[in-house]
Amino acid sequence: MRVGLFVTCLVDLMRPSIGFAALRLLENAGCEVVVPESQTCCGQPGYNSGDYASAKALALKLLGEFKDCDYVVLPSGSCAGMIKVHYPALLKDDPSVLESVNRLSSRTYELTDFLVNVLKIEKIPGRYSGSLTYHDSCSGLRELGVQAQPRALLAKMPGVTLTEMTECATCCGFGGTFAVKFGAISTRMADKKCANIAQTGASAVVAGDLGCLLNIEGRLRRRGDLQTRVLHIAEVLAGEGKEGSTWK
Repeated sequence: MRVGLFVTCLVDLMRPSIGFAALRLLENAGCEVVVPESQTCCGQPGYNSGDYASAKALALKLLGEFKDCDYVVLPSGSCAGMIKVHYPALLKDDPSVLESVNRLSSRTYELTDFLVNVLKIEKIPGRYSGSLTYHDSCSGLRELGVQAQPRALLAKMPGVTLTEMTECATCCGFGGTFAVKFGAISTRMADKKCANIAQTGASAVVAGDLGCLLNIEGRLRRRGDLQTRVLHIAEVLAGEGKEGSTWK
């Protein structure tokens, strides 16, 4: 099985360890993983801002880069949702590529969804000991139905204690360009998310989108919380968390 890993521009720029963790998880599961070096952005910022010409150009670029892959997998529900849900709508008036776009959409998966529903992995290679709480990112949950998948994977890891926070499925206030356009509202939403995280007593908050994690971590630190770790689900599953983590 030839799997194309789209690491996302945010992961590439801000926290490449997430991309490497996803790579290790896929290879450990027996996938032949390819990572096209020319990959950049899925086009979501432009699409959300109404710059459809730029979004289309990036969609066509990505289509060519991953055309030879059986599947395309992303450590991001947001970017996976862009490809899976919004590309067909974005390119619906271009008959020369629509069939290819629909095929790309049908074989694109968020990482935990792919591990659970396509690979059906039973053994998690990483080890993690500690208490966690999980934040459901908006796009992963609402566009792709990713909710049970990360929890099913965490449940297979000995030593993990998952404590659900109040309103775990409520937006953290990031929302891509929303945080830029409506900073005051975004801050209030992030404050509520931080309070819900603190209420669980968990030592780490985990999510499947780096955008959410950066937003949450920034607000946690500004509120004076320097202890709660902020981890991507790929890092936890791959044993790359900062405490009590190992890889087998």
